[in-house]
Amino acid sequence: MSKANAAQKSSDTYLGRVVAGRYRLEARIGEGGMGVVYRARHVLIERVVALKLIRPDLRGETHLRAWMLREARAANRVDHAHIVDIHDIGETEEGELYLVMEYLVGTPLSAEIAKGQFPQVRAIDVLEQMSAALGRAHDLGVVHRDLKSDNIMCTNRGGRKDFVKILDFGLAHLARDPRLAPKGAVFGTPEYMSPEQARGEEATAQSDLYSLGVLLFEMMTGQLPFRSHDRDALLEMQRSANPVNPRTLRPDLHPDAEKIILKLLQKTADRRYKDCHHLQEDLKALQRALPSSPWEAQTAGEAQPAPPPPPPAPSPGVAEWATRAAHFGRMVSRAYPSGDAPQEVNHALEEAWLLANRASRLEGEVASHMRKLEALERRGRALRAEIGRKVEELAQEESRALREASSENEVVAQVRERLLAGERAVSQSRAQADAAERQALPVAQLRGVFERAGQAQAHVDARRELLAEHEMRAARKDAQARDLRRQIEELRGQLARYAEAMEEDLAQGRERVALRTREGLAYERSFAECTDVLMRHLRGRPECRDLLEELARDAARGPQSSMVS
Repeated sequence: MSKANAAQKSSDTYLGRVVAGRYRLEARIGEGGMGVVYRARHVLIERVVALKLIRPDLRGETHLRAWMLREARAANRVDHAHIVDIHDIGETEEGELYLVMEYLVGTPLSAEIAKGQFPQVRAIDVLEQMSAALGRAHDLGVVHRDLKSDNIMCTNRGGRKDFVKILDFGLAHLARDPRLAPKGAVFGTPEYMSPEQARGEEATAQSDLYSLGVLLFEMMTGQLPFRSHDRDALLEMQRSANPVNPRTLRPDLHPDAEKIILKLLQKTADRRYKDCHHLQEDLKALQRALPSSPWEAQTAGEAQPAPPPPPPAPSPGVAEWATRAAHFGRMVSRAYPSGDAPQEVNHALEEAWLLANRASRLEGEVASHMRKLEALERRGRALRAEIGRKVEELAQEESRALREASSENEVVAQVRERLLAGERAVSQSRAQADAAERQALPVAQLRGVFERAGQAQAHVDARRELLAEHEMRAARKDAQARDLRRQIEELRGQLARYAEAMEEDLAQGRERVALRTREGLAYERSFAECTDVLMRHLRGRPECRDLLEELARDAARGPQSSMVS
């Protein structure tokens, strides 16, 4: 163990602790405003995870704990490849909130941006992945609320660089509670905050779109659209200032990329993209317009950071207990060949064998429970993904229908305006015809006046027909969008009902596993006590030296053998 790791372990009393009877904390890997993140290992299955312990000062905030659990569960129902997987959510016996997430090896987007401007194709690729994930989340009623470059992880997956993972869905909302900060405190991350959030309003899906605009501006130009050391000044910029044109910072920026950035950064929410599906259409069109060569070719000469060291290998498990008991049995036979070992030694050896047998049976029982849990989790993920895809397909159709209805309504407004102008012209023409008739003008003049009146009326009749046609189209698109929304809401309700039932079954199964695992932890402590007794009696025996050395070598190859390591 390095000095740094040793110092960390000595200063963090949580390391080595088993959380919720299932996850042993192995290393501290991050810390933020909402809590500390550890690399942890499931004690009974080979799964390395990231475990976030929420701030201890939230223990007494019962309603906030309940809200956070609901928010995390809602985010977990999204089930998208570009959103971090949440394996488990709950509270410890001490009342601490925890989230168990997939363990990611990668680089925060903030660290990548710090190296300078992205190749345009790379920036668009990253944003397209994020918009796909957010589109699914928004379709299911989940808003991130605190998108920023620190919450985006760039990983390698399947040989693909920059496989995006979005972290911390919904947790930012928890920090807005005024009881958790001094009066007048500013919540969130001002550099990425939408104008409506800067005004103290609730974040919406449109707020996430604004944050995407900030991220795209930052990737393309290497700097934020608004910068200030004064938080109040920065919030005022978000509320009212226009960003600098990104092409002044990057002259080679594609015009369509500039349009996307400026549309996302509109101060008024309804002037931004309607939704992520609309944004994705423009991003994919831009991807087709940009050079087809992958961005990796443009950065091939850059030095790549060394990957982090892999997590330590797991210990052999309870099978090793029997091996250790056998080692001690051989040592006792050598040390006391006539069978006159002290009663304490005999009792410790018998207890070690008994605990090894009990632990082995317990391990098999828990493994059976875990297989059932994993099968249940797989079914849950598959159904969430299936419903999510259906919702996404319907939402894409709804997005197009709403945009087409909006376009038709704009045409309706224009035609209606022209119709009103035409009706005024008809009134004037009729008045002129009446006046000409009273004046007994020559027939030729009268004919011209009445022809102009007839033409004006014909234009009005044509515009009325055109207005009715566009009103009908708009009504059809509105009806289509309403029907699609109804289907989406039905699927969302189905997902919520299924997820609640699934979460209840999973919670019961996890509690059974946790209870049995706690029993295993008690066995572990007892086994350690037995081996301590044996070591005290056998350590100084020369006839046991080679077996002691072999035992020491086994211990050096991994952590202390344990059913929960």
